[in-house]
Amino acid sequence: MKGTLKLLAVSLIALMAFTTPPGTPDQEMCGIRNTAFSAGEKVVFTVYYAVAGIYVNAGTATFTNTLETMNGKPVYHIVGDGATNSSYDFLYKVRDRYETYIDTGTLQTYKFVRNVNEGGHKIYQNVTFNKTANTALTTDGIFKVPACVQDVVSSVFYARNIDFSKLRPNDKIAFSLFLDNEVNDMYIRYLGKETIKTKFGKFNAIKFKPLLIKGTIFDGGEKMTVWVTDDENHIPVRIESPIVVGKVKIDMMSYENIRYPMSALIRRK
Repeated sequence: MKGTLKLLAVSLIALMAFTTPPGTPDQEMCGIRNTAFSAGEKVVFTVYYAVAGIYVNAGTATFTNTLETMNGKPVYHIVGDGATNSSYDFLYKVRDRYETYIDTGTLQTYKFVRNVNEGGHKIYQNVTFNKTANTALTTDGIFKVPACVQDVVSSVFYARNIDFSKLRPNDKIAFSLFLDNEVNDMYIRYLGKETIKTKFGKFNAIKFKPLLIKGTIFDGGEKMTVWVTDDENHIPVRIESPIVVGKVKIDMMSYENIRYPMSALIRRK
């Protein structure tokens, strides 16, 4: 349906919420080290759309991660590709691509590219982050940003490295996100741990609710729910949310080259 990867990317905001915990200066969070994922990882999601309680397979989103070099520094080049299924293309064809380049040592974003085609409406954005000046350079100018600001995709991978054991149910964790030439101050509410059944299988999971800003797809408030694996990988396994018309459910359907065994998986379907 409309904005397959955009929908997934916005849904994954729930995983981005650890860049600025309350009472913790931004600088203390800039140097977090990667212990959750490796280059070569690939995770595939299926997007289901429901009206009147009936879910249909609407599209697919895939995230891949390769090791590259940018300005002489090693970076993870993470790409998110999303598309509606061919059976929906005649109604609303979507081909979305999001890219981020993040420092392998600090997990800070250097560059973000958004290249989307949604029903013939095309958007191209190229953002370069200057971590020394704390600015973001876009085609529309230079914008001041917080020290540890993240983009939509980099934040997901940054947040996967947080020590979840330090959180208590109902803790709110604030974060900053740069998108569409704006810094967005948001938060998630950590809800604890839960066993969840998905289209892939049954998982021990960590559960969140993000604060959403009211827009064209989502209503505002804490209406979305996200589950990630309760293991060292912290991979999203399900995202659910009502939207303006109907409801969306996104399930992880396959993974390759993850850093650790999927110990959160209780049983495959």
